[in-house]
Amino acid sequence: MAQREITGRHVLMGFVAFFGVIIAVNLVLAYSAVSTFPGLEVANSYVASQEFDERRDAQEALGWTVDASHHAGMLTLAITGVNGAPVEVAELDAVLGRPTHVRDDVAPDFAFDGTAYRAPVDLAPGNWNIRMTARAADGTEFQQRVILHKR
Repeated sequence: MAQREITGRHVLMGFVAFFGVIIAVNLVLAYSAVSTFPGLEVANSYVASQEFDERRDAQEALGWTVDASHHAGMLTLAITGVNGAPVEVAELDAVLGRPTHVRDDVAPDFAFDGTAYRAPVDLAPGNWNIRMTARAADGTEFQQRVILHKR
């Protein structure tokens, strides 16, 4: 049986194939990252940073705690005050979605039932984020991202 000799052409084809696979995988991953990016958080990060401390202090002064749960097709968002009593906010805007993309984003129609905000929502298992903005009776804005794990 004759032995085959490795030539410069074989080595070149090996290098081209090796780096071709690496470049192709990088391009697929880069496309996937860019196509699933939900967008900007703020239009101007410098301006947002200048107001951050004031907004954080005002929000912390409210003393609110937010907890989210999902059971039997009902999404519950419980906002409690310092004393543990339920808080009814003047205004509530919330978007429920996956942390990695905006394809599944929905705006639940929350209604306050005296103890918590509830909305009928069907959720698939996995990680979900509720990006909420609530306004207190005195006009203080409260923003939070609440993480929900659905089993």
